[in-house]
Amino acid sequence: MRIGSQAGYLLEIADVRAIGFTARLTQIGRQAAQKEKTRFMNVARVFTVGFSIAGLGLLLDTSAVGQSTGSNVHDLVHQLNEALESVYDHVAPAVVVIDISKNANPSNSNNPFEGFDFFHGPQGDEGGDQPDQSEGSGFIVRGDGYILTNNHVVEGADKIQVKLKDGRILAAKLIGADDRTDVAVIKIDGANLPVVDIADSDQVKVGQLVCAIGTPYKFEYTFTTGVVSAKGRNELLADKYEDYIQTDAAINPGNSGGPLCDIDGKVIGMNTLIHGLNRGLGFAISSNLFKQVSDQLISTGKIVRPWLGIIIESLNGENRGDLFKGLDKGVVIRTVQAETPAAKSDLRPADVITEVDGVAVGSARELQREILKKKVGDQVNLGIWRSGKRFVVPVRTEELPVETNHLAAEPSPTQAPVANTSFGLQLQEVTPDLKRDLGLKTDSGLVVVAVAPNSPAATADIQPGDVITEVGKTPVSTLDTLQKALGDQKNKSSLLLLLDRRGIKTYSIVKSGK
Repeated sequence: MRIGSQAGYLLEIADVRAIGFTARLTQIGRQAAQKEKTRFMNVARVFTVGFSIAGLGLLLDTSAVGQSTGSNVHDLVHQLNEALESVYDHVAPAVVVIDISKNANPSNSNNPFEGFDFFHGPQGDEGGDQPDQSEGSGFIVRGDGYILTNNHVVEGADKIQVKLKDGRILAAKLIGADDRTDVAVIKIDGANLPVVDIADSDQVKVGQLVCAIGTPYKFEYTFTTGVVSAKGRNELLADKYEDYIQTDAAINPGNSGGPLCDIDGKVIGMNTLIHGLNRGLGFAISSNLFKQVSDQLISTGKIVRPWLGIIIESLNGENRGDLFKGLDKGVVIRTVQAETPAAKSDLRPADVITEVDGVAVGSARELQREILKKKVGDQVNLGIWRSGKRFVVPVRTEELPVETNHLAAEPSPTQAPVANTSFGLQLQEVTPDLKRDLGLKTDSGLVVVAVAPNSPAATADIQPGDVITEVGKTPVSTLDTLQKALGDQKNKSSLLLLLDRRGIKTYSIVKSGK
């Protein structure tokens, strides 16, 4: 079918809808008509992308329909234009351009968000004594000058300046920031400033039209549109609290901290990161998450969170099928950190959390959400699945520290005799002397002296200095108990090893190749 024929067909559809809409306006009266018009426009906006793609055909072959049809379509396009214009007119005055400068520091080149590019603006020249300069975006949430943006936009800034839509440039100060969610609050002096309206992000629907405003590549107040591609995205970045809205709206460096709005001009997200530039894959922190964090930052200047001290992942990996038979969903404890609430409880690596105080949790995000509802010092009863058995483990929360546990330096190789395994490990029994020499944190088990390159153990990320404490849920402390445990697991395609890594309890799954 020719483009013109397709355009004519689209126009015929639009004509039927427009005529029906006009007739109904007459029938139900002006007040009800306005309500109907709003409903119709919300439906029609979904077709914006389709109309844009077919736009050339519409211009080239309007002869396929009558004069009245062309007029109705023209009116419809104008209505869509007016709707988008109204979003920009409503939101843009509350959007700000954030200029920051900080002393150049080569050590800042390490990006903890590896695989993602932040929406920063162009950086200053490297080297010399010139400070780094960059731009980001933000939006005003209170008339007395409180502004929300991303933590990575203002982190380490020596000077923060804010440019308003009316051209004023004002100095800003940092009120508080949260690295875990990448949310920050800054403040300028002001009164009766324009503010954004914030919507409930739980009500966002996949496919709905969204708009982004920001300062990509120093082009201030750039306005782009797209749709919600997905919601509830998480597990994108390690050790973060995540609830991202995914969008295909064009977002580029400089958009960091800017608003993602719905068609009513209400903010549903804060643009944060993008997976590869110009690939139509952007993410925004959900409004419910950034509002929870910003309210606390504005009130106290810091974030106080309950904490268990575990590293978790949703139960969905293909390599766990044999280990967690009978479970459809849950949250696997990957690591129990040392000297934490979890370490003081009966929680163990490879446990699966299925409930929090009777509330079912099926993903890491759901577990985080339930824990964050608690207060520091509360006792939390966790429903646990372990080796086919279900029971409850109580844990008392503590305040999340600024710095969580880090691994100690890798120990020096030992010259003591070792034993080899078929999956690439050299092991030795833990003794008091070996514990002292290697700085081990456990009294018994089998310490990993070496890992063969490209072996199943290396693929499973087992490291020298790790101490194997269990094999397939069987405790091991000697080479004899290891051989017996391995014999019991010989028909399994995956081998579960519980590890002590300098006091941090974790696990690895070694593929046997069967």
